[in-house]
Amino acid sequence: MYFLCWLPTKGPRGKRVRVQGNRWYWLPLSVGTLGAVALLVNRGISEHLTPAQTRADALGIILSAVLILTGLLWQNIQPKPSESVELIGSNGLEIHPELPDFLKQELAWCSHTLLTTTPTKTVVIYYRGKTYLRRGILGANPQVQPGGIVQRVLAQKKPVYLVNLNLYPGRVEFDYLPPNTQAVIVQPIGGQGVLVVGAAAPRIYTRQEEGWIAALADKLAVMLAAESEPCVGDGD
Repeated sequence: MYFLCWLPTKGPRGKRVRVQGNRWYWLPLSVGTLGAVALLVNRGISEHLTPAQTRADALGIILSAVLILTGLLWQNIQPKPSESVELIGSNGLEIHPELPDFLKQELAWCSHTLLTTTPTKTVVIYYRGKTYLRRGILGANPQVQPGGIVQRVLAQKKPVYLVNLNLYPGRVEFDYLPPNTQAVIVQPIGGQGVLVVGAAAPRIYTRQEEGWIAALADKLAVMLAAESEPCVGDGD
């Protein structure tokens, strides 16, 4: 039995806790500032400066600067998490009805894995001119019509990561995804198809997740290449 259950999508990716800054940043910042002020006041009221005092003041200024810099770094070192949106569409699973059962099982497993181990909210598998699978939050168009971006991925056999889909005029070709999809990866499946995954927040995929998506696409390429073309009929 393969994963034909409808998957609820995961919650906001913000659960991947990335706190903005260290809450103790004020401590080295305050100590460094007070130390620098104290050194300047002490130097200002001193009538006679000895070489030893000059060296001590220089060392104190350096230590104060290091503390101030540490506080500033603690305050700003962590980026804000990307804000997620609620994707528009219904949650579902569609697999090409003429595929053999074992292939349906493999496609269902791959899509299940993507939806549960990455920020992916919607998955589309397009191969040899057919829409083999759609899963997650479904777009309005049930069929993939390859646009310029997909055609380039097919021709070059290299993935394209659109980190913020709203910034790309070519986003109109992804009408088979939810209309407010924020980030998209188009991963080649050999030279015959693509794995398209979409997320609810921009710049959400990590390098590790990109590598995992590529590994699953490679698995699909080997599996689908072994399946003869006549397994899928001409009609959709």
